[in-house]
Amino acid sequence: MRLTLLHQHHHNPDCPATCRHYTFMEALAQRHNISLITSSAWRQHRITQDYSWVPDGVTLFESDVPYKNKMNVPQRLFSYSRFAAYCLTKGLTGLKPDAIWAVATPLSTPWVAARVAALRSVPWVFEVQDLWPSFPIAMGAVKNKWLQRRLYQQERSLYHSASHIITLSPDMTDYIAELGVPRQKITTNLNGTDLHLAQQVTNGQVEALRQQLQLQGKQVVLYAGTYGRANDIPTILEAVAALADNTAIQFVFTGGGYYEPQVQEVARKHPNLTLVPPLPRHKVFTLFKLATLSLVTFNDLPVLQTNSPAKFYDSLVCGTPVIVTNPGWTKTFVERFGCGWYTPAESAVNLSLTIRYALENHEELRAAGARGAMVAKKQFDRLSLVMQVEEVLKNVVK
Repeated sequence: MRLTLLHQHHHNPDCPATCRHYTFMEALAQRHNISLITSSAWRQHRITQDYSWVPDGVTLFESDVPYKNKMNVPQRLFSYSRFAAYCLTKGLTGLKPDAIWAVATPLSTPWVAARVAALRSVPWVFEVQDLWPSFPIAMGAVKNKWLQRRLYQQERSLYHSASHIITLSPDMTDYIAELGVPRQKITTNLNGTDLHLAQQVTNGQVEALRQQLQLQGKQVVLYAGTYGRANDIPTILEAVAALADNTAIQFVFTGGGYYEPQVQEVARKHPNLTLVPPLPRHKVFTLFKLATLSLVTFNDLPVLQTNSPAKFYDSLVCGTPVIVTNPGWTKTFVERFGCGWYTPAESAVNLSLTIRYALENHEELRAAGARGAMVAKKQFDRLSLVMQVEEVLKNVVK
């Protein structure tokens, strides 16, 4: 098949981010002709130079469109619009693909895919990574009621226009089905993790990192990810302060984002918080394997219950149990498989109590980690998940 992938936020394993589509393209390019239309925004975030920017065999079309998490709404809209215009131009030129595969966010990317697919008479697949426009509206980024209605109308139109829809969580699938989209048109394909990268980590590498960070004899509580407005960072920081009296517990943060100044301030004030600079994708698994417990936290907003955070999968595949704060599918998952704990979002008291409980019950903690690793190997391996995506693409072409 000739496949064209539209993805504004492409990155590779040298970057401090999940690399779902890098892994997928690398596998698919062995059997298909893949073209990627993307932006160069993530190139500046490369920490190492160990990987090619795109996998071998992938044809790259790249626009110099800036994007940063700290951009305000007008700046983001300008970035989205510029990339959409680039996608439209590139999508309508060159060899006609057998199918178009559009990754959202933002919503402008599948919008372009729908236009190009209609003009070139080819099917297109809509991959939903976050629910838009529900997420920016819930976060207060879109306050105009008329614009909100227009965005929701566009969202529904795109769901119905797509030949097939891929979601990253069962709760996303339920949301879309409740809008009247037939369930047979939706495939849940979990975000997953790079099992092969996690398996490359050795005990020696873990112990070397423990020595480097001076974490000998510590129970490590890890937060690895974005310090974003949706990630309930203030609650974790309150828990850090509340547990400062327990010298056996050490919090480790790695990442960056909106709350970075507050995180740095707490680290200066409380020695039980260690900050680690962002790590490239292929090195972050060492930190997950070092951790005793991992935090997967979000604000108390219904839309965030549907999300599919990479750190959830990365933790479990490394045998590190998780504490989740979403009362959605991740809560159901950790309770069903006994691989972590749930505590309500935006409650530092409950989070602190749950951390204490987990770390004090050593046998339960060990068993939770083992169960998490077992289920992760069966369900989260991206080299298996890509085969499901490949079947979706084959079927829409048929």
